[in-house]
Order: sequence, then structure tokens, then C-alpha cells
Amino acid sequence: MKTKTLGFIGGGRITRILLQAFKNENVFFDKVVVYDLNPEPSANLQKQFPSIIMSDLEQAASQDIVVIALHPPVIMEMLDNIQSTVSEETTLLSLAPKITMEKISGKLQKVFRIVRLLPNATSIINEGYNPVCFSSGTQSADKQSLLQMLEVLGKTFEVPESQLEAYAIISAMAPTYFWFQWKKLCDIGEQIGLEKGASEQAVSETMNAALNTMFNSGYSWNEVSDLIPVKPIGEYEEEIKHMFEQKLVGLYNKISP
Repeated sequence: MKTKTLGFIGGGRITRILLQAFKNENVFFDKVVVYDLNPEPSANLQKQFPSIIMSDLEQAASQDIVVIALHPPVIMEMLDNIQSTVSEETTLLSLAPKITMEKISGKLQKVFRIVRLLPNATSIINEGYNPVCFSSGTQSADKQSLLQMLEVLGKTFEVPESQLEAYAIISAMAPTYFWFQWKKLCDIGEQIGLEKGASEQAVSETMNAALNTMFNSGYSWNEVSDLIPVKPIGEYEEEIKHMFEQKLVGLYNKISP
């Protein structure tokens, strides 16, 4: 990919994840500029990635690719603040749900290349599952160049913009539904006699195999579910499913445009 400059508006978790993914794969840019109002994450980011430049909003918004790494409630105001800085040469990459390309375009009328990406936390080890969509003003050559850059994050694939928020619920946020459960299983393993490494290996390999059994074995859901006769927390299954339905559909409705 042709080397470009990156400007991050926001220096929090997702910026760290992307920078680490690029670092893992030795992806370099002519310049990486990060702007964040909060000095603490800025200082931590600078320690972890010494080559980045911590600077002001204008410089971050002046780069070839401007990455909006902010939560949805503050994005529209931030777009107002960079209207006079971005240009027809800018590619704007937004990492947030809810704020559509149409809304972004309405604020930044000079920008024709608008991209929305919902990266996963697992992109930090280059194994994300990252849906992306492009504005109609993004030329084919530019799209291919951007996809090449983003593929280092993991599996990156183009989807209709209307599907992004669904992927946010079932993919981007999905690890948080399970990580604490896997950690608890590891802790219980140690509690009942396993070494830490053995407990973690058992949970890791079993979860990977369970996913493969469910999705890649050719067996139906009912057949997979019937493979283990004893279900120690089966009495809570309906309660857990109801919780998923209530919380996740409710959240989807909240983050949808």
C-alpha cells in the first residue's frame, strides 16, 4: 500500500488497538498524529508508540486519512470543529456506530471518501472480524488501498451500512459477553486442583473446539446440544437467553441511526 499519513482524533482504547495491530505487522506510515483532550491516555499512548506525534486537532485533521475514534455523542460537534481543516483530499474513517455516512457528509461537504469501520478488540492481535462500508465517492483504487491497510486488523469485509450496528452487537461487543465467564472457569479449575496453565489450556482448547463443533461439524444445533447429557447450569438457560434478548436488542435499538 502507498504510504500515507494518519491522524487520529481520539487517543483511547480503539486507537491503541489499531496502532498495536499496525505495529504487529510492521505497517508503517509517513506520519501518525494523535489528538486527545485527555492528557492521561495521550501520555500512555506516547509511551507505547514513541514514533507517534501528539498534537492539536488541526494537525490531526490535516492528515491523508483522518480516523474518528470517538464515542457517538461527541462526534457531530467534533465534525463541526474540523470542517475548515479537512479537504477534498481527505479520507475520513469513522469507527463509531450510529453516526451514518450521510450525517458525516452533511457536516463535511468537502470530503468525498468516507469510510465506516467497526473494529474488534481482537484486532489487537490481528484477528479481528471487521465490517466496513464505503461512501459512493470512494473510487475503486482508493477502496482497494484502504482494504489492504485494514486487512492487517484481521478479517475485513465490506457490508451495507445498514448492517454495521448489527455487527456491533453480535461481533464487536461479543467478547465481553464471554471473557469473564472463561476467566471464572479458569479460576474454578485452579480452585479444584489444576495448575493455572493447565486450567487456562483446558478452557481455551475446549472453547475453540466447542465453536468448531457448533459451526463447522455439520451437526444441527439440537444435535450439538444433545452431545453432553449433563448441563450443570441448564436451569438458568432461559433466564440467560432472556437477558441476552433484553439487553442486546435494547442496545441495538439505542445505537441504531
